[in-house]
Amino acid sequence: MQKRTLGASGLEVSALGLGCMGLSFGFGPATEKPEAITLIRAAVERGVTFFDTAEVYGPYLNEEVVGEALAPFRKSVVIATKFGFEANPQEGGKWSALNSRPDHIKQVVDASLKRLQTDTIDLLYQHRVDPNTPIEETAGAVKDLIQAGKVKHFGLSEAGAKTIRRAHAVQPVTALQSEYSLFWREPEESVMPTLEELGIGFVPFSPLGKGFLTGKIDASTKFGSTDFRAIVPRFSEENRKANQAIVEVVTKFAEQKKATPAQIALAWLLAKKPWIVPIPGTTKIARLEENLGGASVELSAEDVRALEEASSAIKVKGDRYPATHQRLIDR
Repeated sequence: MQKRTLGASGLEVSALGLGCMGLSFGFGPATEKPEAITLIRAAVERGVTFFDTAEVYGPYLNEEVVGEALAPFRKSVVIATKFGFEANPQEGGKWSALNSRPDHIKQVVDASLKRLQTDTIDLLYQHRVDPNTPIEETAGAVKDLIQAGKVKHFGLSEAGAKTIRRAHAVQPVTALQSEYSLFWREPEESVMPTLEELGIGFVPFSPLGKGFLTGKIDASTKFGSTDFRAIVPRFSEENRKANQAIVEVVTKFAEQKKATPAQIALAWLLAKKPWIVPIPGTTKIARLEENLGGASVELSAEDVRALEEASSAIKVKGDRYPATHQRLIDR
């Protein structure tokens, strides 16, 4: 597996990371712990050194699984986790309240360190921008944690360009994690110029469009009650039918390159910028191997241009989040 450096920070990671959320949260029932550990360790054996989790995944469960799975390899892997949510009493204890106050961040980090079985977090993201806490205070708290040796690098998730600049002025930001794929290209205009200017890496989550770009989902697919996609407008039956056109474009390119649609979607991201590191997630080793194969698919500048022209001609239908989640996105 090739390595990449996230921006100007010097943080070196595998060209593809592993998003661990789906092992215990968001896409149906949690994977049994032994199976989840086996999958994470299989990723390590195949050269993956970059693993993404968060306290809210589960909550807590995902950090515990990641910590146990990676304990034997701790010195050779990079672990990223996130703070910024807490249980909301007004919503029956759902983890929907935002809290990035400095005292809260420091409590979360201490708890995360224990669950992750480590003495330092390689990359600590603010999970969502907290409108009630100035970003300078949040960045300052992470700076304190870096000086204390509990954290190595600072990241933001779904943050807008203005917020990124303000945070970066207090504590250099190593990476931005946001959704980015052939299914959602808005970051190209909203944040990527700022990232390039400031030397900040980009970690796309949902690089396969929450599975849609794999070609394994169509209008007839049924999502269970614990699958987040069941409430995502973009994944309504009508919108899935309309959006199938973009999968057809990717599938056609995949056939030409003797690759799978998932591998083309990941290869496209890797071809965009050398400081982009996608983190596809999966619960199956066969899919893990397929995804990692995307790092070996080389797309020329002409391939990238042709793929973008064909996909840009298709208007994707449906918001990428329900309204309750959309309001958490920083502009």
